[in-house]
Amino acid sequence: PFRDADATHAALDGFRRLGIDALVAIGGEDTLGAASRLHSEHGLHVVGVPKTIDNDLSGTDFTFGFDTAVQIATDAIDRLHTTAESHDRVMVVEVMGRHAGWIALYSGLAGGADYILIPEKKPDIAGVLESVRHRHERGLDYSIVVVSEGVDLGDEGVQGELDEFGHARLAQQGVGDRLGVIIREATGYDTRVTVLGHVQIGRAHV
Repeated sequence: PFRDADATHAALDGFRRLGIDALVAIGGEDTLGAASRLHSEHGLHVVGVPKTIDNDLSGTDFTFGFDTAVQIATDAIDRLHTTAESHDRVMVVEVMGRHAGWIALYSGLAGGADYILIPEKKPDIAGVLESVRHRHERGLDYSIVVVSEGVDLGDEGVQGELDEFGHARLAQQGVGDRLGVIIREATGYDTRVTVLGHVQIGRAHV
């Protein structure tokens, strides 16, 4: 409702004309941010329901959707162990979360990843390469590396343009693909990338 003044006025007019007592806003950072402004700037009664897979909202331990996303990502990582081991491959798994690393952290730990990269911590690429090489030297010719989509590798990852909420858009070529190239070129090991994408947001419909 805050894209322009007319949209804001139309929303407020509809709210009052219909005699709505309160707005129940179900969503993530952007949805609840807009709902909060409707309350603080225009006095509308608002109830916020934290629903986002990113788990990046204050005031709650876990958001609706996070557990499902972690379950889907964990299952995928667990399944990739078999093909990684049988083909002696490094498997890079890119998960969602934008600039919050909760999905990568939880699913990586639960799925038995060998290395996890999250946006909150500057990526140690040398550490990733050392870990992969060390496993090969010990006879473990496969590795699972989980990376959150918002990790900044220091390259062309984050584009300059902004979305309607002022967030920098992520690169067309995801961080998983770029990390896969780095590992492949530095180690010579067969490296494959799996981007889970929006399958993590999927919900069952009754």
